[in-house]
Amino acid sequence: MNPDELHYTQSHEWVRIDGDIGTIGITDHAQKELGEIVYLELPEVGHVYNADEEFGTVESVKAVSELFIPISGEIVEINRSAVAEPGIVNDDPLGDGWLIKLKVTTDDEVRKLMSAEQYAEYVQAEEKEK
Repeated sequence: MNPDELHYTQSHEWVRIDGDIGTIGITDHAQKELGEIVYLELPEVGHVYNADEEFGTVESVKAVSELFIPISGEIVEINRSAVAEPGIVNDDPLGDGWLIKLKVTTDDEVRKLMSAEQYAEYVQAEEKEK
């Protein structure tokens, strides 16, 4: 299930907006596809990204995948607990397994992301293509 307050990307990241701070992680679908996550590479606080830029990698026992930032902003916090214990992303990808927080530079990009319902339909269509 995908919480309705989140916004989603086609590359399976989510963002939760709280004022001018966006919290970003990977979706439950993504963590299931990856399998057991063993390593996270995340950016340093202060780095500025434009939407859709690669901001890190997630490594599982199956594969290494790039992480793409859904919206533009400056990194204000990384989840050091997830870096130390990457399995938290498998256990709670939409909660304690968040990856980064950033100061949002524009609201326009958020409106271009998928709602929970749209993301569920996207995943369903993607699964049919396999």
